[in-house]
Amino acid sequence: MYVAVKGGEKAIDAAHAWLAEERRGPEDVAELSVDQIKGQLKLAVNRVMAEGSLYDPDLAALAIKQARGDLIEAIFLIRAYRTTLPRFGGSEPVDTEEMACDRRVSATFKDAPGGQVLGPTFDYTHRLLDFKLAADGEAPSAPERAETPESKPHIMSFLDREDLIQPEPEGAETPPDLTREPLELPAERPLRLQSLTRGDEGFILGMAYSTQRGYARNHAFVAELRIGACAVEMDIPELGFAIEVGEVELTECETVNQFQGSKTEPPQFTRGYGLVFGMSERKAISMALVDRALRWKELGEDNVGAPAQDEEFVLYHADNIQATGFLEHIKLPHYVDFQSELELIRKLRREAMGRRAHKEAAE
Repeated sequence: MYVAVKGGEKAIDAAHAWLAEERRGPEDVAELSVDQIKGQLKLAVNRVMAEGSLYDPDLAALAIKQARGDLIEAIFLIRAYRTTLPRFGGSEPVDTEEMACDRRVSATFKDAPGGQVLGPTFDYTHRLLDFKLAADGEAPSAPERAETPESKPHIMSFLDREDLIQPEPEGAETPPDLTREPLELPAERPLRLQSLTRGDEGFILGMAYSTQRGYARNHAFVAELRIGACAVEMDIPELGFAIEVGEVELTECETVNQFQGSKTEPPQFTRGYGLVFGMSERKAISMALVDRALRWKELGEDNVGAPAQDEEFVLYHADNIQATGFLEHIKLPHYVDFQSELELIRKLRREAMGRRAHKEAAE
């Protein structure tokens, strides 16, 4: 039970003022601008957009500033704002094969058609603190070269030609929208993927890591990881065809997994899939591993009791906004609840002490 707390309005106003003061920080230090956050803390901005289900770098940067760098709070702000926006329609499915790749790597084929592009990655850094960054030095210029028009087909297409990868059936023309309808179990794969892509990165990473450590027997290779801009098209009924309305930066990951076959299917590879807003490769890879673990039933595999195979456990606990809300509500007033618990404990203690005294007197 929750009860109204009276007389705290002035305290709440003062807390808000103090919060604003703490957010600003020392006034002798230049204020952090939204453009600085958007341009220099891009990975944080990407996470807020992905888990907030809203692609808008400016708003994500503003939310990070307002939340004092608390990304979950920033995600909450973005989701709340998203609910106020009008919905004009749905876009056409994006064609990731036509992505203008800033990064494209494969762990399965060295000489992939279209080449591999390392892009801006931490993979080969030494993880040593660079104190030159504290000296406000100028950023070095990266070497440039002319972009080649060579196409970059999906790696999985080469396995598909030999029927070595399980074919993916066509899904519903309009999949259910998790942002407009509550999650219901059992969930089809499109709904599971929506839940994973907006789920908490740390939780999804932990689930994915568990599959690699033997909980689900899920040994995967990254067939392809690509990051870049994709055109977004929308069908205009008055025109009778789709037009490009913008572009979004996406991270796409496809993993290839072993499959021993079943009574109806010969041995072949299967895939896990991850697609996330922005440059979020850790999240995309994690998503692909968990997606594959959740497919055990449709692939006719055994449920070995791994947490990542439990659809209810994964999908109902991946959302950091729901988790934060339920966790933090216990610090709000529960005076009536606690008083009832307190009276119960006092009553039980009195009864226990009475029985003890009666027993000692009888002895």
